[in-house]
Amino acid sequence: MKRILLAIDATNPDPQAIDFACYIGRLTKSDITGFFLENLVANEEPSLTETGGMPQMEWKIDEKGTDLQHKKSLTGKNIELFHNCCERKSIHSKSLVVSGRPAKELIAESRYADLIIIDAATSFDKLYEGSPTEFVRDVLKDAECPVIIAPDSFEGIDEIVFTYDGTKSSSFAIKQFTLLFPELSEKKATVLNITQDGEWSSAGKQHFLDWLQPHYTTVGLKTMTGDAGYCLFDYLFKRKNAFIVMGAYGRSNLSRFFRHSQADLLINTMTQPIFISHY
Repeated sequence: MKRILLAIDATNPDPQAIDFACYIGRLTKSDITGFFLENLVANEEPSLTETGGMPQMEWKIDEKGTDLQHKKSLTGKNIELFHNCCERKSIHSKSLVVSGRPAKELIAESRYADLIIIDAATSFDKLYEGSPTEFVRDVLKDAECPVIIAPDSFEGIDEIVFTYDGTKSSSFAIKQFTLLFPELSEKKATVLNITQDGEWSSAGKQHFLDWLQPHYTTVGLKTMTGDAGYCLFDYLFKRKNAFIVMGAYGRSNLSRFFRHSQADLLINTMTQPIFISHY
């Protein structure tokens, strides 16, 4: 892995997400690009113009407005803080300031990145949305590279939990994570298999293990039966210092876990980073 994008609200960066990104950058010896997002659409004001003699309402940005100037000044200070943090931890960093529609800009840039790290509470809405926010949901569904939801606090990694439901997407997410993070090969790897009947065919299980076991020193299996969302919450809530790997956000039973209230509780309560990728 060479290029990590850290999504940052230009005026309200999350220091925990920056610290976590620095951990990942040092672990993988990767560069970190701070992708500073400015939602200038929020600064647009109505303006009455004439086109062909007809009055027409347009939305324009007041470039000299005090609110916009304050935002730009604050962005400059936050960029400096980001680079200083990376420098203290011996990480090569770059920064990009992107104005416009944040989700669209970040999704476009994801095509040229190995990984996105994002804070689940990142929002450009003036109203409190909870987490994950609509902005984060959009990125998770449409990003063209894997995404890690940064934890609110982080104490290290003792275990990797691979959520597996037998789909191509969940298999792809596990492969993506394993190939991106060979540095974690000595961590305990647990495969959490959730099925409706609690069965996992011996042939399918063996093929899966034949691929996974050479990548990790210790591999364990856990099979659960029932609703994917409740099973995930029940199991993952009890884990500590785990790195959670999921696939197919927005496209499978596992993804529906994020559509219920237990998702907010999990993301806001657990100190677990969550890696999400889809096929």
